[in-house]
This record gives sequence, structure tokens and C-alpha cells, in this order.
Amino acid sequence: MQSFTQTDTVLQKQRNFIFLLIFLGILVAGSIVLAVCMGTAKIAPSAAYQIILAKLFQVHSIAEQASLAHTDIIWQIRLPRVLMSAIVGSGMAICGAVMQAAVQNPLAEPYILGISAGASLGATFSILIGGLAGSLLGLGTAVWAFLGALAASLFVMTLSGIGGRTSTVKMVLAGSIASALFIALSNFIIYLSSNAEGMRSVTFWTMGSLAAAKWDNLALPVAGIIACCVFFLSQFRVLNTLLLGEEAAVTLGIDLAKVRRFYLIITALVTGLIVSVCGIFGFVGLVVPHVVRGIVGADHRRLIPVTILVGAIFLIWADVLARTILPSGELPIGILTAMVGAPFFMYILVKQSSHFGGQ
Repeated sequence: MQSFTQTDTVLQKQRNFIFLLIFLGILVAGSIVLAVCMGTAKIAPSAAYQIILAKLFQVHSIAEQASLAHTDIIWQIRLPRVLMSAIVGSGMAICGAVMQAAVQNPLAEPYILGISAGASLGATFSILIGGLAGSLLGLGTAVWAFLGALAASLFVMTLSGIGGRTSTVKMVLAGSIASALFIALSNFIIYLSSNAEGMRSVTFWTMGSLAAAKWDNLALPVAGIIACCVFFLSQFRVLNTLLLGEEAAVTLGIDLAKVRRFYLIITALVTGLIVSVCGIFGFVGLVVPHVVRGIVGADHRRLIPVTILVGAIFLIWADVLARTILPSGELPIGILTAMVGAPFFMYILVKQSSHFGGQ
């Protein structure tokens, strides 16, 4: 009788989780439609929905009914930007969740550990020194941003491991050093450069913005981040094992050092892709995974898919707020994410990993 009760409970939890995924999926789709309606020019959701359908499925009868100006605003300007915010939000959130499990540190995320600053240095070098922004089939900046992010990851891991076991405090300090160092190097390159156009481009990285999102630069981040999400969706068992600690991982036959390096390389690649198109803005990878853990728990079979969807929703609406909060301009999205993330960071630091992996 007791076994039947336990089985019913498990089935009920699975049903609730499926309902949650469906609800969040609908919320993502609804957020995309509503977000493209908001801005200086107000557009009705029904009109936006029709324009998107007409463009996606080439329904000319619907397209002819829509305003030409509204069609251009929705299709050419707002929809690429909203899609970019959704995919970047998912990527940053999953990077945070994976890094927190891989290094067993609740404060780990690309911005706090200086990995975003490393990616920014790589992009700055590509534009102002290397002259490689247009090389490698136009992927020069993304490649250099990845190399910078990877260098920052290795720097932080090495520095925080000096003198014995890596701790939360040592890793945060190492991340602060890496962030300060790589930002200083970026500023040094900018100071020495006489390339005015390049300097304007680099200034973009320091503020963080989705304003440059276009159909032309959407494909690479979408492909890279979706591939990353699919891969980590299949890694929930390993991620759960990593939370149990080094001894448990070794007992179960997992090479912790190898897995950790591999995961950090993938997160560095995603960070490089994001920084190369959107610049630096942080705390998404810190806030979203912790909020999701409070809802579905620390099991990565549930945590990873929900984190992907919540990350997309979070950044869609953060970007909407950034471009509508000021009557005469646009607020850099990095300011908004910092306003949310900094107090949350202080809260996590004070709580010291409660609700993290059952510790």
C-alpha cells in the first residue's frame, strides 16, 4: 500500500513538472509577442501576431492587411532583438547553473568570475589590435572572445587552487582579480588605440546592449547556445554527481578534473559568443539558477530545462524595461541586471550556499 502511495506521489510530481514546462513554454512565446509590441511605437498584440505569422509562413493576404511601418518595426528591428534576448538569457542562465555545479560554488557565474571580462578583452584585441574582426568567415571577434573567456577561466581556476583546496572566498577573490586585470588590459588597449570607430565599437562591450541584434548576427549565438543547452540537458546525472563532492564522483568513476575542464570550456565558448554580440552584462547566471532551485530543487534533470526557460523570460522583460523605462532614450541593460543581481549576490554571500546541492 505504501509503495502505491509513493508511486502516485512520484507520478504526481512528474505531471506537475510537465505542466510547469508547458506553462513556461507558453510564457516564453507570449513574452516574445508582447515584447515586440512595446517601445516608442505601440503596436497591438494581435497585429504583431499576424505580422509574425505572415512573415514566417509567407501568407501574403495577412501581410497586405498590416501597416508597412509596423511590419518593418516588428520584423526588422524588434523581433531579432527579442529573440536575441531570449537566447542570450537562456545561455547565461545555463552557464551559471553548470558552473555552480562544476566548481561546487553557489557564487560561480561568468560575470562574477571575470570570464565575461576575459571575453571582452579578446573582442577588444580583435577589433583594435589584431584587426581580425572580419576574418575567419566573419567570426574573428567571436573566436577571440572565446579565447579571452577561456584564458580567464583557466586563470581563475589556477589562482583559486593555489595553496590547497579551492574555497568560495578564494574563487570570488580570484574572479575579482581576473575581472579587474582583464578590464584594465582592455582599457589600456582602448587608450593606446587611435581607431575612433573601433573605440566606439569597444565602448559597446563595456555597457552591454541588445540594440545591435539583427537577423544577420542571430544565427551563430542561436546555434551555439541551443547546442550547449541540448548537451547539458543530457548531462544531468553527471551534474548531480558533481554536487555530491569529489569523493563521490571518484567512487562513481567520474574524472572530476576532466569533466570540470570540459564544462568550463563549453561555458567559456557560450560566454564568448554572448559577449561578441551583446557586450558585458552580468548576474543573470547567478540570479536565475538560484531562483529556479527554490522552485524545483537542486536535481539538474529539472533544474536545467526550467533554468533555460526562466533565463529567456527574465532577459526578454529586462530588455523591454531597458528600452522603455526612459522617455528619451535607452538604458543599458547591464545597469538593470546589476540592480537586480548585486543585492542578490550579497544575499547569497551572506547565506553561504544554503539550498545548494543539499549542503
